[in-house]
Amino acid sequence: MRILVSAASRHGSTAEAATRIAGSLRAGLPADVVVDELPAADVGDPTPYDAVVLGSAVYLGRWLDDARRLAERIAAHPPRLVWLFSVGPIGDPPKPDEDPAEVGDIVRVTHARGHRLFAGRLDRHRLGLGEKAVVMALRVADGDFRDFDALDAWGTQIAADLRRARTGTA
Repeated sequence: MRILVSAASRHGSTAEAATRIAGSLRAGLPADVVVDELPAADVGDPTPYDAVVLGSAVYLGRWLDDARRLAERIAAHPPRLVWLFSVGPIGDPPKPDEDPAEVGDIVRVTHARGHRLFAGRLDRHRLGLGEKAVVMALRVADGDFRDFDALDAWGTQIAADLRRARTGTA
């Protein structure tokens, strides 16, 4: 079994979340299961994979283009096991707390088993000028709001689902 964990990340926070999820998958699956971790922009053909965990950073309520394009390629070649995640809300409590605008459509076309929304990280030093202007206008505080325990738990849950699928008990 081959699993792809992929994400589109602008400043590294979502890529780090994908790495965390991939680690939980590796820890929870048999040694003969291969877990590849690639940026969404670097994934050409997703058909060699039995399962895909795809995520994106969320900016202005939308997934990044690289993740949306990969989701389109996944949708073109179903069926496969797919899980989706978004990283973006910031603050305490994290806001916004609703799913990105197009995620419902992406879940539907990829036949994803689910979507999870995780809090993100904001470091003004990593932002471009336009991004800094938006952050200042919205009065958003810097900080790392990611819940690594929640990322680990979700990866562990996916690993359990994959073990069941592998044995035909899913």
